[in-house]
Amino acid sequence: MKSIGLIELSSIAAGFLVADSMLKAGDVTLILSRSICSGKYMVLVGGETASVQSAIAAGAVAAEGCLIDQFVIANVHPDVFASIGRSQPPPVDGALGIIESFNVTTLIEAADAAVKAAEVTLIETRLAMAMGGKAFCTITGEVSAVKAAVAAGRNLVAERGLLVNAIVIARPHPDVYREII
Repeated sequence: MKSIGLIELSSIAAGFLVADSMLKAGDVTLILSRSICSGKYMVLVGGETASVQSAIAAGAVAAEGCLIDQFVIANVHPDVFASIGRSQPPPVDGALGIIESFNVTTLIEAADAAVKAAEVTLIETRLAMAMGGKAFCTITGEVSAVKAAVAAGRNLVAERGLLVNAIVIARPHPDVYREII
């Protein structure tokens, strides 16, 4: 898949309608469709850019006032797919970076920007489950690379006024990594 698109909604019921509309509007693959904390719903699809754009446009229309946010990322970094709901995290060593956002949509965009900004590994992207609707991603690599990646993601989230926090720990204790994964 070259591109992904996501719609975040304020209604669970609308989420099912939006997912159906998106899948019928474009030749896309449903990656995630689920309720998230605070009674919201998210639909994530992937495919060729034009198909994803068509699906997102149809979903936005079907949302009928329940749309919180949306995006299409063309040429999404492969680590973004791997990091969503990761059950077998990669080995971690080096610095640890965390970007935290008030919404799912902006966080996924920030994770993509971060991993494209520097030579880092995206450990996990955690999406709004048991977190009051917030989302965060964790990044590892050399200290300077993690700082550059976190800065790129932080700037994107901050520009939208949705930044909760963004940090870099140069040499995290091994137990800190164990708690993340």
